[in-house]
Amino acid sequence: MLGGVVLELDHLTLVQGGFHLTAHWTAAAGERIAVMGPSGSGKSTLLSAMAGFLAPQAGAIRWAGQDLAGQEPGARPVTILFQDQNLFPHLTLAQNLSLGLRPDLRLSAEQRLQVDRALERVELAGMGARRPAQLSGGQASRAALARALLRARPILLLDEPFAALGPALRREMLALVDEVAASTGALVILVTHDPDDVRTFASRTAFIADGVVQSPLPTAALLDDPPPALQDYLGRK
Repeated sequence: MLGGVVLELDHLTLVQGGFHLTAHWTAAAGERIAVMGPSGSGKSTLLSAMAGFLAPQAGAIRWAGQDLAGQEPGARPVTILFQDQNLFPHLTLAQNLSLGLRPDLRLSAEQRLQVDRALERVELAGMGARRPAQLSGGQASRAALARALLRARPILLLDEPFAALGPALRREMLALVDEVAASTGALVILVTHDPDDVRTFASRTAFIADGVVQSPLPTAALLDDPPPALQDYLGRK
């Protein structure tokens, strides 16, 4: 169910060298929003700004009315999953998950139980002692999602974390994301190139064209009757 808490991109302007990106729209708690656009259009740049890795040139990013400017990435109400899953190779799977609760890894008995439950939730029960190199691509994706579950932040950003997976496994992971996020009421923003993933997962979709992240529109309507720039991107004539 969608909540009243809102993410606001208020006349946001992002600049990197000669690259400019603007956005001015809102998203509600619990929504599923996809962001599509050509390579280099700024999809990852947008998520980096939300996560606190890139400071806006102008405008603001607000959550529940609070400007996130100046907040360090770890202090923001945000979890972001990247393509490489952000798993530390020298740590066990349980230790990687534990970082979501305590960076010093000094977990209480209750917190260790939380880690076990998170592993069970993503069907990795009993694998806590494994290293990332011992995991398949799908298992690594599940592990990263389990850590996001432990963090339980209200905004979950997905920067193509499942791009290397096959179609069936990718759909399975997106269904698991939806299930996990529904349990916390999180807003999920998914960067993807795949229109099938967009149709399956996102109720609204924002397309990036000419340096502007367009306001999200209902996904089915947007893909069924795409504007010219999106037609070109999708290869339709």
